[in-house]
Amino acid sequence: MTLDLSGRVAVVTGASRGIGYFVAKELAAAGAHVVAVARTVGGLEELDDRIKADGRGQATLVPLDLADMAGIDRLGGAIHERWGKLDILVANAAVLGVISPIGHVEAKTFEKVMTINVTATWRLIRSVDPLLRLSDAGRAIIMSSNAAHSARAFWAPYAASKAAVETMMRSWAQETESLPLRVNAADPGATRTAMRAQAMPGEDPETLPHPSEIAKRIVPLASPQLKETGLIFQAKHNRFVAYRQPE
Repeated sequence: MTLDLSGRVAVVTGASRGIGYFVAKELAAAGAHVVAVARTVGGLEELDDRIKADGRGQATLVPLDLADMAGIDRLGGAIHERWGKLDILVANAAVLGVISPIGHVEAKTFEKVMTINVTATWRLIRSVDPLLRLSDAGRAIIMSSNAAHSARAFWAPYAASKAAVETMMRSWAQETESLPLRVNAADPGATRTAMRAQAMPGEDPETLPHPSEIAKRIVPLASPQLKETGLIFQAKHNRFVAYRQPE
């Protein structure tokens, strides 16, 4: 079934490149008005040109550094003033930090990872939660990573940040399970992105799926017909998986 998001408003962070760029493009292709958020103006303008060339959907460009917490608050206010609701949130923006022994991570690096990946995600949720509740079928997609569960050596800051956002997602999903709002995490898996190249500089990127492929699998989580909430969607396997208690 073709996904129809006509008349729906979507926020996508980290929309200037990588998975965020292609998620925004796919949402617009399905008819959504995409509020594209990123620091890089050039990347946002390229996305806008691409959406216009595709001929369906629209974009509003929001150049914003997510370390600007007051800016995130203003974003929610501006969406309320213009549309009176929000239908879709894709909290995609994140930074890797550094691959390093935990004892060698500089304080400023750790703090930046937590600020962008965790605090800004919470602030974004706080800003748009009332707007998603006003939608007839609000959908929130919180981008995560297998690193949250594998806790691989040398990945501590990034892994901890993704574990934190998944925990916030689960609490939010439980708080809203009686509402039309559905809240899930999405694990894209290893993807041909700049972040992956930073983490794995010796890896052949051609062995990994392109972010456009992963975006096509993730965007259906924005469907008004989606029933699942509080789960992880594994894009690599195109399936939802549930959480379980430690054994």
